[in-house]
Amino acid sequence: MENRSEDNTRHSPLQPRRLPATAISVVFMALVTLSILSIYWLQAAQSKAYELSQAKLVSGNLTWSMAQQATDTFDEANLILDELIDRIKDNPSAEQLDKTQKLLKRRVFTTEQLHGLFYYDENGNWILTSFDSKPEAPNNADRDYFIFHKNNVTLSPRIGRAIRSRTTGEWIIPLSRRINDSEGHFKGVVLATIKMAYFDKFFSTFSIDRKGAIFLALPDGTIIARRPFAEEFIGASLAKGEIFSIYLPKSPADTVMIKSIIDGVDRLFGYRLLQKYPLVVAAANSREAIFAEWKTGTIKMALMIGAVLLVNLLVGLLLIKKIRYGVSVENHLKQTRAALEKLVLQDALTGLANRRHLENSLQQEWLRAVRHHSPISLIMLDIDYFKSFNDQYGHIAGDHCIASVAQAIAQCIHRPSDLAARYGGEEFAVLLPDTDAEGAYSIAEDIRLAVLNLAIAHDGNLARRVTVSLGVYACVPETAEYKQLLTQADSALYRAKRSGRNQTACLSLIEAG
Repeated sequence: MENRSEDNTRHSPLQPRRLPATAISVVFMALVTLSILSIYWLQAAQSKAYELSQAKLVSGNLTWSMAQQATDTFDEANLILDELIDRIKDNPSAEQLDKTQKLLKRRVFTTEQLHGLFYYDENGNWILTSFDSKPEAPNNADRDYFIFHKNNVTLSPRIGRAIRSRTTGEWIIPLSRRINDSEGHFKGVVLATIKMAYFDKFFSTFSIDRKGAIFLALPDGTIIARRPFAEEFIGASLAKGEIFSIYLPKSPADTVMIKSIIDGVDRLFGYRLLQKYPLVVAAANSREAIFAEWKTGTIKMALMIGAVLLVNLLVGLLLIKKIRYGVSVENHLKQTRAALEKLVLQDALTGLANRRHLENSLQQEWLRAVRHHSPISLIMLDIDYFKSFNDQYGHIAGDHCIASVAQAIAQCIHRPSDLAARYGGEEFAVLLPDTDAEGAYSIAEDIRLAVLNLAIAHDGNLARRVTVSLGVYACVPETAEYKQLLTQADSALYRAKRSGRNQTACLSLIEAG
């Protein structure tokens, strides 16, 4: 009886129900914990995205206002230069020059941004100035703006680098124009100098944080005004910064989060290229300030959620275990995905890159060549009379032929940056970054001879063996349109075919144009 009782107790129908109940409780607590964390992270991400979008809106509006103000400032000065040119273009008398000088004084007095107005003859001598006095032996022939106008026929206004005035010692921004005589010869330069202090005052009306920055620069990245002001920054170059090297060539106006090359601070920059004048304005608040309020709120919320999750410590440990398992699965999936991506980008028959891989690499290398002004070459080739080869020897032999040609191509490619690809059917392509026409032609000839040396019999070919025709195109790209490389290399290939096949045709950039 005792044994039966023990046995009945051991197999009581109530006992096995504890395991599902425990599992359900664990799953429930895990779901609750996961839900809390999900809601928290979702709220934090949305809040951060909102802060960033608001900051972008503010930066965009700020740069638009700066661009408008800068345009108005230089427009007003340019109109005054127009008036000055009209008064002096017909060789005015001494009396007329005296009246013009008095007018210049009034214009400077009534125009807040103007520091001074000047007229220099063809030798750089001071003829007119809005100032009462001139420096000793007044001559500005050595100034950058004077040299520019003397050597360039354009009559458009030019904004130069910030300089110190020889009259007052102030920092000024020169706006200058060339004057021609009635026969179109160089007659001199008119100059309006804009106070840098005017822009400093204007910049101070905008609200930026203590690590923020505002600047006015030439398109080559030279700073001509900046807030906060520091003399060592005036004339400094931002050409290697991301705004001027990456973003400005793509878009004349945008908002981007980058690290300043001046002081290393991460900032959200709104920039804009002026339409009428060669100037770039930019305004930025630091990443630290943009996300300061979000960071404080996120930390407070994290502490509250942390206190709630402490109650479920055991569940937390289980969750960590599950996360580790999930990470392991994710890593396995990444490896699998990488292997699949390799298959997607590789031609199954030849082992070379496929057309998709080629076009992706071509676009990337083209953009790199544009940035670095470096040469790039492309070889297009296909097997001569391949249709007749297939018809005569069969498709299996055709596949063997394609694979053998691909192997010959691969043996002629030595640099890791070079890419050989099967472009389609019996057609191949070889991408050669940092390679000029001469180097590309040499490699193309190596490939042609390597295929010829395979000595694959082909009675339908005049050479009685398999040969290839190759087209080479090389250039130093200046635009973002990479497809011209494919087009021109293909044109060179057809030139090789028309010329008798089993040869390399090289199409230079000059011929292509």
